[in-house]
Formats: sequence, structure tokens, C-alpha cells
Amino acid sequence: MGIVDEDVARVRETADIIAVISAHTTLKKVGSNWSGLCPFHGEKSPSFSVNPDKGVYYCFGCQVRGDVISFVRDIEHLDFQGAVEQLAGKFGIALRYTDKHEGERREARSKLRDVMVAAVDWYHQRLLTGADAGAARRYLRDRGFDGETVRRYRLGWAPDDWDQLARALRKDFPPKVLRDAGLGRESKRGGTNDFFRARILFPIFDPQGDPIGFGGRMLPGGRPPKYQNTPETALYRKSKVLYGLNWAKDEAVRTDEVIICEGYTDVIGFASVGLARAVATCGTALTDEHVRILQRFAPRLVLAFDPDAAGQAAADRVYEWEKKHEVEVAVAALPAGADPADLARTDPDRLRAAVEGAVPFLGFRVERILGAANLRTPEGRAKAAERALEAIGEHPSELVRDQYVMAVASRCQLDPDRLRASLRAGGARPRVAVPAPSARRRARAATAEVEALRLAVAQPTAMLPLLDEVLFDDERHQLVLRALVAAGGDLHAATEAADPFVAEYLMRLAVEDSDADPVDVRRLLLRDAGQRVLVELQREAMDAADKAAYATAIGWLKTEMEAAGADAPPDQHREDELLRWLSHRAEEPS
Repeated sequence: MGIVDEDVARVRETADIIAVISAHTTLKKVGSNWSGLCPFHGEKSPSFSVNPDKGVYYCFGCQVRGDVISFVRDIEHLDFQGAVEQLAGKFGIALRYTDKHEGERREARSKLRDVMVAAVDWYHQRLLTGADAGAARRYLRDRGFDGETVRRYRLGWAPDDWDQLARALRKDFPPKVLRDAGLGRESKRGGTNDFFRARILFPIFDPQGDPIGFGGRMLPGGRPPKYQNTPETALYRKSKVLYGLNWAKDEAVRTDEVIICEGYTDVIGFASVGLARAVATCGTALTDEHVRILQRFAPRLVLAFDPDAAGQAAADRVYEWEKKHEVEVAVAALPAGADPADLARTDPDRLRAAVEGAVPFLGFRVERILGAANLRTPEGRAKAAERALEAIGEHPSELVRDQYVMAVASRCQLDPDRLRASLRAGGARPRVAVPAPSARRRARAATAEVEALRLAVAQPTAMLPLLDEVLFDDERHQLVLRALVAAGGDLHAATEAADPFVAEYLMRLAVEDSDADPVDVRRLLLRDAGQRVLVELQREAMDAADKAAYATAIGWLKTEMEAAGADAPPDQHREDELLRWLSHRAEEPS
């Protein structure tokens, strides 16, 4: 299911990218583009540029780039469909969906959101004023939750009764809506009972601040389980939900870091000591989907719980997440058995220090092993080194593994080479494949190549027919040209299909002005390409038995290059013939 492609294109074309971005930073016209301070990173000099004709932006400081849809996605932390829908509403565009029933589903979800808002309000007022909520209020006060905190997080109380919420809301919402929202369940008599009973409720919000579910905690001595979450609904998917993200996202973006903990009260505790970038999983382990969501906000994830509890499976997942989502996973070394919520009240400095001193995941595991070992005896040091090597061997990077090997060798008073040999002999291998290092980039191509690509982005109809990959010596420029040609000159299609390097390069080119003439630039490229081939022919001729054949080709090429010289009159037919010859030679087997 999705939005019809034509409507997405209409939103992209209709939405005023200058107006949208100007709501977040001041733009000034510079030539044919607009420039200003980047809204995605702190800077004092403008490096953010917008091309209104192409509808794209690029920052020369942090390399963020995209179109009006991606801007709204990143600045508002929405998914693609959410960003398109927001822009469509702003610019008065009616959207169609690939699934004809999507309109009905959207209306149903709207009702679920409405009933969730009503439920949050009802439960919250019940906690604040209900005579039956006295025990809940005392419990919260004992845990350090004052009235301001209760109101900020919209905490609530579910009465110990069968259907008080259902009866309170039935005037505005039918029983089916309550059941679909996870607020009620069908009784044996066919009625609707409340899902939550005798529990303190923590409303769970999506990143935009809309309520989607609840986490309910029983009071001491109440009916288990200790925690009860909203069941899976159209709004609430626990594998994708993170409690507190609506409050944490701004600080996460500002600090490039998210703290991940296990409980609702932990999130509130972190915020109370000035660490308002904490989120919690909702009754489930951290998932790949959670990490995918969080990497949109920050590249560093700090685990504020014991990551060794899941053993090897945890290591496998962490290293896969680091590679797949390009994040760094660190661990806050909390005191053994400490609960962040309690630590926030009893020793806030210790809690802050644990986050500030968070270490990489493997470093934490190795330190945990060595810290628990007896390093006073040879046997103890040997045993500790063996256990540490088992953990080190699971890491996918050889360079990282070797640094930890040296650290273990120092702590355990052992020879690093012996440990390296032991690591290899033990068959320790990385569990996540790492691509081989990329080849060294070739030197930057001549200015003419960059100029040609600027023109190909700005004037694809005029420039692309004049170009061929053989004219470009830089492999990166060849990739950019290939992406543009494959997309028929459509910048947006080219960036969507391209790899990250090419996509970034295309966006950067789109916000750079060029007043060069396409024909002149092509002629310069022809001369450069011809010169490269001329050098090759002369080198080959030195070792060839039939030098006469090479002499003919060399002579012809020199003549054609002179005809394409700066002082010679333009000859489109002759230049096209030279380009075909160069292209044909490039295709010959070497």
C-alpha cells in the first residue's frame, strides 16, 4: 500500500521548497539558488544551498541533501508517506492510494487516534482527582514523581472496575472502536470491558506526540503481571514503538546520541537529571526496527541496561546493527543491579557519569570479563585472556579485534603475538561480513568534467546527448553520468536509484551554478579524452611490430584533436565522429 506515484510527483512539483525550508532557517538569494545556515547542524557561515528550479537542497558542511519531501521527513522525523501527506495538506493536494480501501483505513485510524486522546485525558484526570486513585498517587510520590512530572507525562489511573472507561466514552465512541484501539475487550455477555484495571498508566506516544497505547503498572500487592501493555493494534506495534521518543528526539538530534533503557520510569528518571534523550522499549527486546528508527535521529546508541544478558545473540545483533544502520553502539556502565530511575533520585551524578563514560559494546564486554577475573595469578590471567578472546573474535573488524588483543595482552601480561595466534587457532571468525576496503580514489578529474556534470543536471536535454562515459577520466564522474542517463535526466529519479555517493554528488551539483556553454565544455572533454588515448597509442606503438598502423591512427587522432581545439570553428559532425571513435576504442578488449 502507498500513495499513487503521480500524486507523489505532484506534491514534489507543487510544494514550494523555499517556503518549506524558510520555516526552519533564513534563506537569501545568491545567483539562481538560495543559501542559508543549515538547519541540520550548527554553523556560523552559510553552507546550505537550495535550487528551487530542481526542488533540491545540499549542505556543503554536513552533506545532507534531498528534495522537499526528504526535507520534511528529516526535519519532522516522519516516514515517507507521512511527509507526503503533511505537504499535501499544506499545499491543498488531494492524495490517492494504490489500495482503494486505504481511505477507509485512514478514517478508521483517525477514529483510533481520537479515542486514544480521549482515553489519555480520562485516565489522567482520574489519577489527579479520583477518590480511588489515592494509593496510586502515594506510590508515585514515594517514587519521586511530583505533580509537575505526572502532568508532563500525562500519567493516568485505570480504576479497579469492569467498564468505567467504556461507559465514560461510549457516547462518542462505539465499543468496536475501543476494542480496536486496545482499550477494551469483549465480555462473556457480549459487552465491552476495560482492558486496563487497577493500574498506573504511562501513555505511549508516537514520534509526533500522538497517543498510540499505554503501559500499565500494577501497584504493590496487585494482580500480576507487573507490567501490561496495550495489545497489538493498527496504531501500536511494540516492535516499532519506543516510549519517550516524542520527548527525546530533539535532544537526540542535537547531541547525536540516544540513550536506550528498559522502563518507562527510567526514561523519566534520565530526563529528571538533564538527560532528556532517553527512550525505552515497550516490553520487548531491542529490535532491528527500533534501531532503524533511532538512526534517523542519532548515530550513537547508548545502552543503559545489561547487554550481556542475551549472550552471543546480543553480540551478533549489535555488530549487525552497527554495519547495517551505520550506528555506534555503546554501553553505560551502571552500578550492578542499579535501576536508572532509582539512581536518578539517589545518585544523579553517578547516572550522568555512566552515560558520559559509555564505552563501545565490545570494550564493555571485555572490561566486564577482565574486571571479574583474578588477574593476580598466571592461571587467572590466562583464563581471563581466553574468555576475552572469545568475545573479541566475534567482532567483524580485524583492526578493532587487534586493538583489543593488545589491550588484553597488556592487562594479562601476555605476548600480543601469542594471543593473535591463539585467536586464529581457535577459529574465531567475525560473524558479520565486512566489505573489503574500497580502492584508493583516483585523483580529482579536471574542472571540465565537473562542469559538464553541472550542466547535465541543470540542462539535461541540452547536455546529456553530447556526453559519453569515455569523456570522463574519473570513475566517480562516470558513475554520476551513468545514473543521469539511466534516469533520462530526471534528477529525482537518478538520486533515488543511485548509491549514496552518487546521490550526494548529484545533489551537490544541483545547487552549484554554471554559466558555461555545453558545446565548449564538450569540446574540452574531447581534447582531454583524445590526449589520454594519444598517450596510450604512443606507448603501444613503441612495443608494436607494425608501427605503421599505429602511425596512421596517431596521425588521424592528432588531426581531429586540432579540429576540436579552442581556436578552431565548431564542427558538430566531426566532433561526433571523434567521440564515436573514442567510444569504440574504449569498448575494444584490452
